[in-house]
Amino acid sequence: MATQHKVGGEVDAFCTRCRLTLAHTILAMVGTKIARVRCNTCGGDHVFRSAPGTTDRPSPSARSSGGGTSSRAPRAGRASAEEKVIISFEEQLAGKDIANAPRYNPKDSYKVEQVIQHPTFGLGLVTAVRGDKVDITFKSETKTLVHGRGGAPAEKPAFSPPGAKATGPADKPMAETTEEPATPPSNPAEG
Repeated sequence: MATQHKVGGEVDAFCTRCRLTLAHTILAMVGTKIARVRCNTCGGDHVFRSAPGTTDRPSPSARSSGGGTSSRAPRAGRASAEEKVIISFEEQLAGKDIANAPRYNPKDSYKVEQVIQHPTFGLGLVTAVRGDKVDITFKSETKTLVHGRGGAPAEKPAFSPPGAKATGPADKPMAETTEEPATPPSNPAEG
């Protein structure tokens, strides 16, 4: 049985902004077909585009099968025809200069296919660059990290602590503490 998609569910789709096949949230459907999706990575909304190499139309062998037990054989054949090739992390790093991989620093800028050494996640390969963010594939997962955040010290605001002024009690306004206490006027009628 095919996967039943519904609005609010997730599906892998080609993102037109990221230009990668990523997880998307389904926004709209027309019948059983997905119409619009939102990329979970960049937040962009666009028309659903299935992942390259997959199709939302059933194969001719799946359409001709009438159901029952005979439908299992064509599905097994169809799955192998749409089989995705998975390249292991070690194979992706083959031929790269791992020994001279720079240590990750958010101030540095990175480029696609660059190998980096992260203090927590270990060795990683930059797979995408989007503005001030990079997608880095590590052995266990892919992370989105910032990069290119370095700048001259003059660009960053300098911290200046408030000056310590001894002006008097803290519960009185400053205007009262700067004035001399007024003496009551003498009344000539009393006296």
